[in-house]
Amino acid sequence: MDYESDAAVSEYLLMHYGSDEERMPWSVGRMSAIDFPAVTVNYFTQKRVDLSLDLGCSVGGSSFQLSKTSKKVIGIDLSKKFIDAANAMKANGHINYKYQEDGSVYADGEATLSSGVKPEVISFAVGDVLRLPDGFKDFDRVHASNLLCRVPDPEKLLNRLSSLVKKDGELVLATPFSWLEEYTPKENWPKGDSWTWLQNQLSDDFVCLQHADETFTMREHLRKFQLGVSKVSKWRRK
Repeated sequence: MDYESDAAVSEYLLMHYGSDEERMPWSVGRMSAIDFPAVTVNYFTQKRVDLSLDLGCSVGGSSFQLSKTSKKVIGIDLSKKFIDAANAMKANGHINYKYQEDGSVYADGEATLSSGVKPEVISFAVGDVLRLPDGFKDFDRVHASNLLCRVPDPEKLLNRLSSLVKKDGELVLATPFSWLEEYTPKENWPKGDSWTWLQNQLSDDFVCLQHADETFTMREHLRKFQLGVSKVSKWRRK
């Protein structure tokens, strides 16, 4: 996927802010009502914290969810178009977009912020999660959703996490482990089972508190959808 394309922005706006009917107009049970950005953020312990970091924040849905219980949130994504959309949501509380129905037929959509979010505490920035500033450290919460298998060097990202999360802080990772050479050179893929690899990578600095499989959907058009199953895990920094 080209994350700088208008089509990608529309698909992610729909995933992050669309109504149940817009995201999945067909009757397919639970998949019709999956708010994945909220699902992953809800893995964090529900308490007030000072500072949260959202890595690979896309168009900002999870960052806004984090703002409900954080005094300050920083959202980082490599895509300028995604960050532009997130900043438009922050400034205006809504953004209009079009999403594909059939061929050249498009529907009008309006992404709006949910109740309880605090846009004023969020800062969005274009950035490479593998080249974060040295001053990024001691966050109470770090959130990275469906990011790990979309970076060229996942071990480098995992190795940086111990300095990003403060002692006793929390980390929530979500990943479908959908390794593709388009994003990650094959020599950087895990050798063996991906979940075992992830646990081994983090076990020196983190304790796994919870993990589960969570489904997510992305709508491409009225009759074509991506269905994924992401391993979501919650960790405490030792």
